[in-house]
Amino acid sequence: MPRDAVPASPRRLSALRGLAPFLRPYRVRVGLAFALLCIGSATILVVPLAFRDLVDAGFGRGAAPGGGLFGTAGLDGHFIALSGLAVFWALAVAARYYTVSWIGERVTADLRSAVYEQVLGQSPQFFETLQTGEVLSRLTGDTTLIQTVVGSSVSMGLRSLFQFGGGMAMLAVTSPYLFALILGLMTLLAAPIALIGRRVRALSRESQDRIADASALAGEILNAMPTVQAFTQERNEARRFAGRTETGFATAVSRTRVRAAMTALVIAAVMGTIIFVLWIGARQVQAGTLSVGELGAFVLYAALVAGGVGTLAEVWGDVMRAGGAAERLLELLHAEPAIREPLRPEPPAAAERLSIAFDHVVFCYPARPAVRALDDVCLDIAPGERVALVGPSGAGKTSLFQLLLRYYKVSAGSIRIGGRDVRELSLHDLRRDIAIVPQEPVIFSASALENIRYGRGDATDDEVRQAARAAAADEFVARLPEGYGTFLGERGTRLSGGQRQRIAIARAILKNARLLLLDEATSALDAESEILVQQGLDAAMQGRTTLVIAHRLATVQRVDRIVVLDGGRIVETGTPADLRRQGGLYARLAALQLDL
Repeated sequence: MPRDAVPASPRRLSALRGLAPFLRPYRVRVGLAFALLCIGSATILVVPLAFRDLVDAGFGRGAAPGGGLFGTAGLDGHFIALSGLAVFWALAVAARYYTVSWIGERVTADLRSAVYEQVLGQSPQFFETLQTGEVLSRLTGDTTLIQTVVGSSVSMGLRSLFQFGGGMAMLAVTSPYLFALILGLMTLLAAPIALIGRRVRALSRESQDRIADASALAGEILNAMPTVQAFTQERNEARRFAGRTETGFATAVSRTRVRAAMTALVIAAVMGTIIFVLWIGARQVQAGTLSVGELGAFVLYAALVAGGVGTLAEVWGDVMRAGGAAERLLELLHAEPAIREPLRPEPPAAAERLSIAFDHVVFCYPARPAVRALDDVCLDIAPGERVALVGPSGAGKTSLFQLLLRYYKVSAGSIRIGGRDVRELSLHDLRRDIAIVPQEPVIFSASALENIRYGRGDATDDEVRQAARAAAADEFVARLPEGYGTFLGERGTRLSGGQRQRIAIARAILKNARLLLLDEATSALDAESEILVQQGLDAAMQGRTTLVIAHRLATVQRVDRIVVLDGGRIVETGTPADLRRQGGLYARLAALQLDL
């Protein structure tokens, strides 16, 4: 589904127009559903005419003038014709229901996929202000509302609208005088109903926001259960969630109260109008100016109009809620990534080993624009060189990694990989050349084999096992109940921290990228495992340009060069031995760690 086809103004009720591109591929089915709707509506509008002829022919004045709807058929013939109409109407309604429901399910699935794809293209900056629970709420709850409207409510609304419009037209044909009375009275009701409808829509949007708040909190806490339980905060978190749930309940009750008032006003006003007009009609029958059959037909048409209005009132409330949901979804769908693909991307460098150059790089996080996380950083890394980044927390080490991967864009200066400015490379080409082991490895809800193969989807089982052996992961994976086929649990809950780290290292080794980024890759390992893994990492670093972030200086003694950062600036650079002789920041850190 092309995202650029969606209108860019998802405000007001017209937000639902943003769904048009998702309906367009299925316009043939939409046309079929509309045709079935017209057939069904036309059929039900014929019933009062048949009823009129039946009353006049069988109970009133004999055959209807001109032979009536079914010609000169007798009483039995009229009943048979009515039965046929009922069966035909039932088939048309069933076919319409199936077609419309299919469209609703299909459009909802396409919408979910399009929004999810758009969210996946956002940079980490996007999630600094929007919680993942909020996104999930929109993908589930909001799309369900839209599915209800597209797959049911719109069809009911159009049917009721046709029923209302056709009924009004037939009322005018049956008795122009009584129709004029109904039309005048109903015109007076339009303004208050419209005002209440606006209020319903505003409350619907607010209600969905409150539900999303509760979902976001639940997602955050459920992902942090060990911490919650360790600090015995279960009751407090339950109270927090209950508080947000109550807020959502109060908002929903307010919306329901206003919607109920609107429904009551509509139904009472319409029914009151019809009853009043029918009273006038009954007096006309007594006066002989209206036949019993005509009054009966008028009653049925009035009932159709009343039913149509009542359904429209219900559907209007659903549409108001869906309008708010569509706004929230289209906000995600129209969200522009902070990091954009270049219009004419350059091909990546063909060299086997890649160089890295930071040229007067300045960087401020969007949430802290006044604070320089990196301040005029200049650093050239030769192809195949192994460089360690050390320094205190907040020195800017991880920021360099994030800029290399283009999670954020530089505030000033430039970064080149293999002589190409990273801003001129497609994100796919750039990141395909980089393998990273993060400090907090991510383990997916899948098997050990699938988690390691995430590094390279076309890798064979033997290649996966070879990468696991290089990362010293094979020995513990083999002991799992089902070996490499063992499900590791959500976020790797069945593994220790060191085991998760070794899975992440195996994944990076398997990717076999030309650049290797290691962010405290062995921080969670014990001394024995660290020695084994370090051997694997040393092998992985051979022939690759490697950047290593390390707080434990013992792990970076065999690199080619150490770069020391402090306050976003490079303050020292050299080999471990050179830096210890200089007596600067590295020497002080080494004295604390290595000389103990």
